[in-house]
Parts: sequence; C-alpha cells; structure tokens
Amino acid sequence: MESVVTTDPKTLGGTPCFAGTRVPVKSLFDYLEGGHTIDYFLRQFPRVKRAQVSAILDRSCRNAEHEAITAATR
Repeated sequence: MESVVTTDPKTLGGTPCFAGTRVPVKSLFDYLEGGHTIDYFLRQFPRVKRAQVSAILDRSCRNAEHEAITAATR
C-alpha cells in the first residue's frame, strides 16, 4: 500500500495521504459521502491517480467484509 498511501509526521501531522500528494485519504470518503463521483474527486485532485482510489476502495471493501464476517461469528 505504500505506493497508494503514505504517512509522514511532517506532512499534515502524519495524516494518511495519497502517495505523492498532500491529499488526505479521508477526503475521498468525504467526497463520496457528499454524493460526488470518483471522477469529480479526481478532477479536484489531479495528482491522485485512479489506481490509488481503486486500491483504497478495494482495501476498504475487504476490511468491511472481514469485520462483518468476524462480527457474525462471535
């Protein structure tokens, strides 16, 4: 994931950002929650790559599925 997300205490206090940018990963979710599309997000932040967004969303989906399965088996 280091080609997708980086954290650096000197960049936004260590907030996870898309690699090679100062764009917090949380911004993607904020835009999506606000009803915006991925294309709109990418137009606002042209240094973020579509592959990075896809990787974040894929990882988030897998994490959510894992958490749901874990919760269901408790």
